[in-house]
Formats: sequence, C-alpha cells, structure tokens
Amino acid sequence: MATTTDAGTTDDALGYEQARDELIDVVRRLEAGGTTLEESLALWERGEALAKVCRRWLEGARARLDAALAEEEAEETTEATS
Repeated sequence: MATTTDAGTTDDALGYEQARDELIDVVRRLEAGGTTLEESLALWERGEALAKVCRRWLEGARARLDAALAEEEAEETTEATS
C-alpha cells in the first residue's frame, strides 16, 4: 500500500530526486535530535518508505541499463558473425 505524503502525493508517484531529497531532509531531522520518541519513529518509518522508493527507481534504472547493454552486445555479436 502506498504511503501518502503531506503534499498528498503517493510514494509511488514520487520521482527519484524528490524521494531522495525528502529522505535527506528526514535524515537531517533525525540527526539533529530534539524530537520526541513518537516523532522520531514516524520520521524513521517515513525514511524507510522513501528509501524503498529510491531503491525501486535505482533497480529500474539498473534493469534499463542492463537491457541496453545486452542489446548492444547482441548487435555487436550479430555484426561480427555477418
């Protein structure tokens, strides 16, 4: 189930850069301290959700790169055997 951000956007709709920037902000807030235990837990949970979004984007990018490299390699092999 997708989490909804304060802006009303679901995590699934977040772009990589947007999720990364929000994750950086969450980490800074946690590192700064001064939050209650409940606030810290909520921030940590949000950070985990954002990290998952980033991971999905990076895995998708890796898959696209792998597919492009495999296609290029197949073309080179075809050209070499022709």
